[in-house]
Amino acid sequence: MVMHDEAAPHYVDMIDQTTLGHRFIKQEFNVTPRIGWQIDPFGHSAVQAYLLSAEVGFDSLFFARIDYQDRAKRKGEKSLEVVWRGSKSLGSSTQIFAGAFPEHYDPPNNFNYEVNDDSPIVQDNMELFDYNVPERVNEFVAAALSQANVTRTNHVMWTMGTDFKYQYAHTWFRQMDKFIHYVNQDGRVNALYSTPSIYTDAKYATNEAWPLKTDDYFPYADRIDAYWTGYFTSRPGLKGYVRTMSGYYLAARQLEFFKGRSKVGPNTDYLADALAIAQHHDAVSGTSKQHVANDYAKRLSIGYEEAAKVVEASLASITRSSSKTNRGSPVTKFQQCLLLNISYCPPSEVDLSNGKKLVVVVYNPLGWKREDVIRIPVIDENVIVKDSGGKEIESQILPLKNASLSIRNYYSMAYLGKFPSVTPKYWLAFSASAPPLGFNTYFISKGKRPVVAAFSEYRSEEKQNDVFEVGPGNLKLVYSANKGKLIRYTNSRTKVKENVGQSYSFYVGAFNKNQSSGAYIFRPNGTFSTKSDGQAPFAVYRGPVLDEIHQRINSWIYQITRVYKGKEHAEVEFIVGPIPTKDGNGKEVVTQITSHMKTNKTFYTDSSGRDFIERIRDYRKDWNLQVNQPVAGNYYPINLGMYIKDDSNELSILVDRSVGGSSIKEGQLELMLHRRLLHDDARGVGEALNETVCVQKKCSGLTVVGKYYLRIDPLGKAAKWRRSFGQEIYSPFLLAFTEQEGDGWTNSHVSTFSAMEPSYALPDNVAMITLQELDNGKVLLRLAHLYEIGEDKDLSVMARVHLKKVFANKKIKKVTEMSLSANQGRSEMEKKRLVWKVEGESGKAPKVVRGGPVDPTTLVVELAPMEIRTFVIDFY
Repeated sequence: MVMHDEAAPHYVDMIDQTTLGHRFIKQEFNVTPRIGWQIDPFGHSAVQAYLLSAEVGFDSLFFARIDYQDRAKRKGEKSLEVVWRGSKSLGSSTQIFAGAFPEHYDPPNNFNYEVNDDSPIVQDNMELFDYNVPERVNEFVAAALSQANVTRTNHVMWTMGTDFKYQYAHTWFRQMDKFIHYVNQDGRVNALYSTPSIYTDAKYATNEAWPLKTDDYFPYADRIDAYWTGYFTSRPGLKGYVRTMSGYYLAARQLEFFKGRSKVGPNTDYLADALAIAQHHDAVSGTSKQHVANDYAKRLSIGYEEAAKVVEASLASITRSSSKTNRGSPVTKFQQCLLLNISYCPPSEVDLSNGKKLVVVVYNPLGWKREDVIRIPVIDENVIVKDSGGKEIESQILPLKNASLSIRNYYSMAYLGKFPSVTPKYWLAFSASAPPLGFNTYFISKGKRPVVAAFSEYRSEEKQNDVFEVGPGNLKLVYSANKGKLIRYTNSRTKVKENVGQSYSFYVGAFNKNQSSGAYIFRPNGTFSTKSDGQAPFAVYRGPVLDEIHQRINSWIYQITRVYKGKEHAEVEFIVGPIPTKDGNGKEVVTQITSHMKTNKTFYTDSSGRDFIERIRDYRKDWNLQVNQPVAGNYYPINLGMYIKDDSNELSILVDRSVGGSSIKEGQLELMLHRRLLHDDARGVGEALNETVCVQKKCSGLTVVGKYYLRIDPLGKAAKWRRSFGQEIYSPFLLAFTEQEGDGWTNSHVSTFSAMEPSYALPDNVAMITLQELDNGKVLLRLAHLYEIGEDKDLSVMARVHLKKVFANKKIKKVTEMSLSANQGRSEMEKKRLVWKVEGESGKAPKVVRGGPVDPTTLVVELAPMEIRTFVIDFY
């Protein structure tokens, strides 16, 4: 659908939007694309190379933007064109021929022919004084030979156009026709109209051996002091919205399949389109103008409203009992709470007197059983929770503090045009579980609570009882009341004990005639710690389900840290904004997690939520880096998380949206959470990144609410949490609410459901990333191995999925394996694949182990580490 960004999108979104586009092209034109054309994204991910190029059947991938230092070295070595092997696990089986352009994606200098361009035309009328055919031919030949001097083989590509061109195509083609005619008449070079496919075939025919490229092309700087690493965080609200909608779309398609796709009623198509458009390299990247960003969000909102109807109808259908007593009874009307992130959930904020019960259906879109804590706002603290068997389960009441209520009131007015009709005082928290691809039902009603959460307050000026710890389970966080800070992390099960600190600071965005900090570019002008506006106390709430620590960092940063009884990670919710700018400075807000670990400048970041890549501060593997921006030049995109390790432990952070991150100091991880800047960075947006929200004609800077997750594990034991919990972040429980009078729900409704065979779950190392009914009634299924080779001693192994058990309630007629974008058969794609020679590799590349063909009788799918397999399934 779009030329997606490669830093901010999650790999599932990249796959979904590419599939939408490729299947459209196949349906409308019966064409299967061969070439990846990612000329404008600002740096390039390994996932783009091996997944969104090789695995969709491309023969080559072309792009323009690589670091200016990298480009200079590659031009000298004639290594702009490479064989890119982006996956350590899948190796040569997913390599792709990849080419970076010598300069940008424009034509050579002096060969632009838009109506308002000033390049000399070819004047071939010899009777006119400005006749210039020889001069223009000589310029053309000189430019071609100049490019040939930095390119292997005798084929070079000119990209004849750039942004906003061909508004009047005749002016271009008239000149190109003349150039081709006269240059070929001259005979020194051969010029022809071509395509990237023709160019690729010509390169392949030379039988040349190409340099090998691994890893990725991040970060990207187009000149000194101009690192395009700010956009990794720009518009964090939009980034969070896109990620939330991505996970919701995955779940909604599953439920749409269970009920049966409607050809006339609501479906998930609008949300699919909105999400696809949002992956554009100036959309989720945060680099559009404000009114365009508003349009992306509006489309997502419309798509959500349509998909929500699908979800509610599907759950109503599945929960509806087939028993005689239920026939003729009204269809259950479910409601959902998209705005839970701002503590707004009207379906749960109801009066439960007079025997009413709130019914909560908890749907799990993952392929394995899971347990998680649900938190919803309620108006009464005297409520209890029961499971579908009528048994009361452990729950906890927590206060809904002013920091959250003020955001709730302001943003519900801003986005809904009205203030909430009620004001809940509490959060109700309880632990819920749900089977794979299924749901459980919970009931909330009036009742006397057996346990009241304990409350403690610690002021940083007090000297007594300086140190206190929080955490009802194995994990304990230790704080210093005097310092007002986290000081230690301990886990009684794993025996991990690590001195850890957490802090906030901000970079002042540079305002400079040569280069300012802006939507794309991160150029800090000094670092400043956030100073507390007073001696704000810690508020600590303890209970049987979780402990919460509330900290007012300053007037515009508030933090809630949660430690759950059944979890061994800390959840940090941050409320940042409005970022103050009255001092005339834009600010880029970061949080740091600091340890005493000896990390040797090394840290690891994910590639589009998939593979982890080793990063070394102030170092590039492909060239000798000249450091001119020691902070911005060490920032990388984070979609899943990042980690550091030493000889004993691994410290990991996972995120809820794409952000920028780094390890600027030894033993430290840093995340950029929010940016508000007052100047444009002169890269095309044409306005400052100064997001505001207005209520009744009064505007203030955007406040962002988000989460990140922290865990420390013994060395070699962290991957399971990063991979498994990473899936839970991406695919949270989907909650649906309805009300019920009395106790009749369990008699008239299905209270628990799983689409799979009751005793079956997907292996721990496999995720179902697509389950979708297509227009033709067939079903699109994608299964992804979550681990890299060598990442985990138990889980980095071949996995097997039994399709008969996955689709226990259906009978499979035929399974066809497809390319990743599902526009051609996998075997057909493999037959056409070009095998490129690699410099220094004699003979064939090492064989890569991958899952074998699916036996039509047993219907077992094998997945090797990092393998994603795509199938179209016919059912009887």
